[in-house]
Amino acid sequence: MNQEYQNILVPVDGSKQAERALNKAIAVAKRNDAHIDILNVIDTRAMAYNFAGMSDSSIAYQLVDKSKDYLDELYDNAKQKQGFDNIDIHIRLGNPKTVISFDFPRDHQNDLIMMGACGLTRLQRAMVGSVTSFVKRNAPVDVLVVRTDLNNEVPADDKDAKKK
Repeated sequence: MNQEYQNILVPVDGSKQAERALNKAIAVAKRNDAHIDILNVIDTRAMAYNFAGMSDSSIAYQLVDKSKDYLDELYDNAKQKQGFDNIDIHIRLGNPKTVISFDFPRDHQNDLIMMGACGLTRLQRAMVGSVTSFVKRNAPVDVLVVRTDLNNEVPADDKDAKKK
């Protein structure tokens, strides 16, 4: 029996790994006649605060605008270059770990999460922990961690990074 997925969540963070996961998700969605939700979570814990302890709302607006531009670019690329438009884009504010693992899949009935192996630098992973590791341990739906390109090969830039 083949597993068929109907609603795939692809969290993106601007990294090559996340975009690679989106490309593979599009291929899976085409084979399954499935829908894709592309999600960018703006980590509210990382927002700068002024001396009065109040968050500068202009920072939030700027982050949302940049996120919207990035997601629109991903959508346009999927539609024009890959011929796939059964996609919705979403922006959420909050903790990426819990939004991706619990909140968003519950609200949108996702049955698969496809995400890159990591989008953070080593220092960032040490400080905030790997979102991917958290999601694959805690999400109530299937999680596919994408490490290869559409040809199932590890891209050269990833090979070089592992040698360092």
